[in-house]
Amino acid sequence: MALAAARRVLLHAGSRLGRREALDGARRFANKRVLVEMEDKAGVAVMKFKNPPVNSLSLEFLTEFVISLEKLENDKTFRGVILTSDCPGVFSAGLDLTEMYGRNPAHYAEYWKAVQELWLRLYLSKLIIMSAINGASPAGGCLVALTCDYRIMADNPKYTIGLNETLLGIVAPFWFKDNFVNTIGHRAAEHALQLGMLFPPAEALKVGVVDEVVPEDQVFSKTRSVMAQWLAIPDHSRQLTKSMMRKATADNLIKQREADIQYFVSFVSRDSIQKSLQVYLEKLKQKRG
Repeated sequence: MALAAARRVLLHAGSRLGRREALDGARRFANKRVLVEMEDKAGVAVMKFKNPPVNSLSLEFLTEFVISLEKLENDKTFRGVILTSDCPGVFSAGLDLTEMYGRNPAHYAEYWKAVQELWLRLYLSKLIIMSAINGASPAGGCLVALTCDYRIMADNPKYTIGLNETLLGIVAPFWFKDNFVNTIGHRAAEHALQLGMLFPPAEALKVGVVDEVVPEDQVFSKTRSVMAQWLAIPDHSRQLTKSMMRKATADNLIKQREADIQYFVSFVSRDSIQKSLQVYLEKLKQKRG
C-alpha cells in the first residue's frame, strides 16, 4: 500500500515537472533520484541515475525509476531509452543492503517486490533499452545492465561488472541467474556466479557481459550511434522478436513471484545472513570513514 501511494504521488509530481520544463523540443523531468532527459524529435530519452554516493537500488530509487519508465512507455513519442549514471565512477552499486538488514519481514517483502518490478519492467519493455555503463556495476547494477538490449561500457580498468552476490554471503536469485545464462551461456554463468566474479571491461566484453567497450569519453556518443541503428528497425517486428526471446524467462518469475518474495524474506531474515550483511556494512562504513 505504501509503495502504491508513493507511486501515485511521484507520478503526479513528475507530470507537473515534465510539462513545466519543456524547451526547444527537449523536455526533462526529475524525481529526487532519477533524472530523465527527453528529446522528442529523436524519440530517445536518457535516464540518469542520481542516487549518490553509489546509485544503490533503494526502495525510493526503485519506485521513482519504475514511475519514470512507465511515463516514457505511455508516451508514444518515445521509442528508445538510454540508461546511464549521473554519479562519477559508478553506474550502480546494486541492491541497497540497508534495505535488507535490521528491518521487519513486511519491509523485506515490499523491497523485493520492487526489485522484481524493476527487472520485469525493463526486461519486457517494448522500448529499446540501452545502457551506457560509465562506472562500476556490481550485483544489482549488473542486473540492470543485463536487462538492456545493448550494453556499452567505458574502457576504464577501475570499472568492473558482474553478479558478485556470493562474495557477500548471499545467493543470486534464479531470475538473476536466468538472465545471466541467457546473456553469456550456462558454463560461463555458472563459473562467474559461484566465484562472484567481477569483470573489468576487456574481460566483460570477451565473456559477453557487455557488447562493446569504448574510451570513457565516447560511451554516450557511441550508445546514441548504436541506438540510431536500432531505431531504423520497424517497432512492431522488433518488439515481437524481443517478446518471443524473453517471454519464457520473464514468465518463470511471474508464475512464482509471490513464492520468490517469501523465499527472499525467509532467506534474508536468517541470523547467518543478517550477520554477514552486518559485517559487510561495517566494513563499508570503516572504508568510507
